[in-house]
Amino acid sequence: MFQRVTIIGNLGGDPEMRTLDSGTNVTSFSVATNRRWTNNDGSQGEETVWWRVSAWGRLAEITHQYLSKGRQVFIEGTMSPDRENGGPRIWTDQNGNPRASYELRAETVQFLGGRDDSSGYSGPPAQEYNAPQRQAAQPATQRRSTQQRSAPPDFDDSFGADEIPF
Repeated sequence: MFQRVTIIGNLGGDPEMRTLDSGTNVTSFSVATNRRWTNNDGSQGEETVWWRVSAWGRLAEITHQYLSKGRQVFIEGTMSPDRENGGPRIWTDQNGNPRASYELRAETVQFLGGRDDSSGYSGPPAQEYNAPQRQAAQPATQRRSTQQRSAPPDFDDSFGADEIPF
């Protein structure tokens, strides 16, 4: 089984970074995604979904340093269900209305826009950062078979100055 979630949205607030007892950095921030449509009667509809995003390790440091409220981002990662209900985190707002938010563990974060956008962003223009890949535990027999594979064949990538490799 596999799941991958991709969102594009705007930060709802400045990222907050903390360091765990193990020394690992974790940055948390919220992202709002919007969907707009026109109903059959011509009226406009709108829906906002809030995502609670966490970035770990070096990705946590980079997102904490360069992201700020209002910044548009592309995020790819895996969804983490609420441990109590197996779905989104359910809570009650200040007015007593039930709300839900989704938890997302970021594996890729791409900063959208540029230095001159209206968000006041002053970091590097549209760059992508990836979290280190987590490796799932493999049975010993699978590890052995992976180690016995031969290396991929070498290919000639020495093209001349006037040659195009396609």
